[in-house]
Amino acid sequence: MKSSKNIVFLGMMGSGKTSIGFLVSKKLGLDFYDVDNYIEKKLNMKISELFQNKGEVFFRKEEEKITLDILRKKKGIVALGGGGFINRNIRNEVLKNHISFWLKLDSDIILNRIKNSTKRPLAVNKTSNVLKKMIKERSKYYSKALFKVNCNNQTKKEVVNKILEIYEGY
Repeated sequence: MKSSKNIVFLGMMGSGKTSIGFLVSKKLGLDFYDVDNYIEKKLNMKISELFQNKGEVFFRKEEEKITLDILRKKKGIVALGGGGFINRNIRNEVLKNHISFWLKLDSDIILNRIKNSTKRPLAVNKTSNVLKKMIKERSKYYSKALFKVNCNNQTKKEVVNKILEIYEGY
């Protein structure tokens, strides 16, 4: 890694943070950390179960602790949960100490990817209008990322190559 900073991917659920992050980690030969997977392993429960059984407030507290721990102790590629960057402490850590990429997609593409997904508790039984409002609100935070990568009409390979090009020039 050419820097001691992590490369952090953020964006809406369904934007490709995990798949793109994994592919970038392979290309750069770096470890990959998916925050949602870490949360599920540490708490021994799927995120949808955590929301259902413990509630969103509990989940967000655990998400903050686990995310900050990963960001401060690990080195490599980190895929945040969709709501992680909304948290002020996580956002400040990422912006201050890491290289951040917002994987940006049009609302309609995200909606097609997440609607009726049972593993995305904030999308379950939500109307398109409610989800579009969430996307708009979260985009205000995501836009603070160091780099924005427009992923519309791009293959995973094209997105990865764009990210590598930006990273190499950083």
